[in-house]
Amino acid sequence: MKEKVVVVMPAYNAAKTLEATYNDIPKDEVDEIILVDDASHDETVKKAKELGLKVFVHPKNRGYGGNQKTCYTEALREGADIIVMLHPDYQYDPKLIPEIIKPIKEGKADLVLGSRLLSKTALSGGMPLYKFISNRFLTFVENLVLNQHLSEFHTGFRAYSRRLLTTIPFMNNSENFVFDTEVIVQTVFFGFKIAEIPCPTRYLKDSSSINFINSVIYGTQTLHTLIKYILCKLNIKKYPIFRS
Repeated sequence: MKEKVVVVMPAYNAAKTLEATYNDIPKDEVDEIILVDDASHDETVKKAKELGLKVFVHPKNRGYGGNQKTCYTEALREGADIIVMLHPDYQYDPKLIPEIIKPIKEGKADLVLGSRLLSKTALSGGMPLYKFISNRFLTFVENLVLNQHLSEFHTGFRAYSRRLLTTIPFMNNSENFVFDTEVIVQTVFFGFKIAEIPCPTRYLKDSSSINFINSVIYGTQTLHTLIKYILCKLNIKKYPIFRS
């Protein structure tokens, strides 16, 4: 039986890059595309509807994590077996969708990450040096705490199995950027496997990017999430993000 593949796009002011992203999606590999607009100030919604996407609009900005909550809720409601999260800012290559869903189709993983570090194009592709350094530091700590061997934890190009998203309590996660980290930590906590594929880096003029201050906040929240994981594994304290 063929798995239903749904691409979800968490969008915020992505009107300039949405069409290019959409055009590169291999339509023969994807059954449906959902865009969730987080109260954009540009014509993201208009452009998405012109492209024929299924669109959901937040009346007020909820944040990156809040946007993803709607993305996954709606994809699961549509009966998705595999959900691909793709930023509509053209920073990640949509042509890699067949590669990122392959380990899930083969039963080898329930979460697949598109790694810019595995492709060895992070700096040459335009990743700011401070982001590269913080990425390396946080990934080292996360691998140590979670007993993983991943090249990168901080990518926005991901594929999930339905089984994973219906198990982890992602609705208890942050509405902010640390949502991504929480999902990976939950994936490990609940015993699911993670795989990676190489993904080229491209920081373009119109691509969205977290600023320095938010990067610091994100890094601090990532470390805090790891502390929660440790405390929960040691049965010292329970947290909603690890509640089945």
